[in-house]
Amino acid sequence: MDTKEIKQLCKKAIEAKENSYSPYSHFRVGAALLTSDNKIFQGCNIENAGFTATNCAERTAFFKAISEGFKDFKAIAISGDADDYLYPCGVCRQVMAEFCDLDNFMIYLAKDEDDYKEFTLRELFPGAFTPDELEKGVR
Repeated sequence: MDTKEIKQLCKKAIEAKENSYSPYSHFRVGAALLTSDNKIFQGCNIENAGFTATNCAERTAFFKAISEGFKDFKAIAISGDADDYLYPCGVCRQVMAEFCDLDNFMIYLAKDEDDYKEFTLRELFPGAFTPDELEKGVR
C-alpha cells in the first residue's frame, strides 16, 4: 500500500469512532478493514452492561465484511481515544489470524492519518493459531 492509501484507511478508522457505543468506558475505538478487492468495512466498539458481551471495533469490521461474503483481507487501521497507539486485543488478533496471512496482512495503529505505526500480523501475534497449521496438525 502506498502512503496515500494508508492515510485514507487511517482516516476511515478515525471516522468509525463516531459510531462507537461506549456508555460505560467512554473510550471510543474505530477500525477500517481493507479487503483484497479494495473495499473498506468500518467498525466501532459496541459495549454492553455485561462486559463480556462487548465487541471490539476490529471484530465488528471483520464480522461485517465476512457476513457480506468477503474473506480475503489486506490491512486494517485502528484508532482509539488514547494518547498512544491502540493495539488490538488477543481475541481480535486471533480473529485476524483466522482470515489473514500472518506475513502480508498489515495493521496500522493510527493516532491520526499522519501519525501511525505499521506491523504485520505475525509481528503482533507471533504464536498465532492459523487454520492451515491446525489442519496440517502443526499444533
